[in-house]
Parts: sequence; structure tokens; C-alpha cells
Amino acid sequence: MLDNLAGHKTPELVLWLCAHGVMPLYTPLGGSWLNMAESIQRVLKRRALEGTHPTTPADISRALEATARGWNRAPTPFVWGGRRAARRERARQRRHALGGSGAQTHRPIRRRAPRATQWRCTQQPTH
Repeated sequence: MLDNLAGHKTPELVLWLCAHGVMPLYTPLGGSWLNMAESIQRVLKRRALEGTHPTTPADISRALEATARGWNRAPTPFVWGGRRAARRERARQRRHALGGSGAQTHRPIRRRAPRATQWRCTQQPTH
């Protein structure tokens, strides 16, 4: 992955990358696009190379290109906030915040009564 800095778009670098079988992928500086691009790359790689044993970079390129062509004919929709987000939210709900900070525990911490009320009698005196 390359960012959008001017030095990363020079024709020399792009030609060198292409000559070495690397397709430069430029993404906006926003993280969500970067995450989606990485997800797409991961899915393409898994679909293209699963169960195969390529011996040359050309074999890998052909497999990736064929997989991308097939995927473009019937693309898989990406849904933000799907099953993974629900799983993470459930995990967050199982944790316990510590005093309003970002720290969390997996087990609740037993809260002790403040010193002033610790020895207070809970029963009303009888007369």
C-alpha cells in the first residue's frame, strides 16, 4: 500500500513496481478506504491461491487476474458493521470499564465501600 505523497507517484517508481509484478494501489488518507482495500486484497489472494502451489510470479499474477475478472462479473458486496462488528460489540459488552478511563477488565472489580461508610451500622437502633 502506498499513500498519496507526491514521491510515491513518480513515473520511475510506478514503472519499476509494474516491472517487478507489483500493482501500486493508491488510497485516500482516510483509514476506512485503506481497510477496505486490504480486505479486498486478502479475499482476492485467498480465492486465487487457495489449494494451488504457484511456482513463478507469473503464475500468481495469472491466478489473481483471473480471480479479479470473475469477481468483477459477480462482485461480493461489502457490508460495514456486519457479523464481525457485532462480535466485537458483544466482546466490548463483556468487559468492565475502570473509572471512566480507556482501561477495561474482563472480570468486574469488587468495589469497596468508602472508608466513611465502611463501619456505619446498617441497622436502626432500637429504643
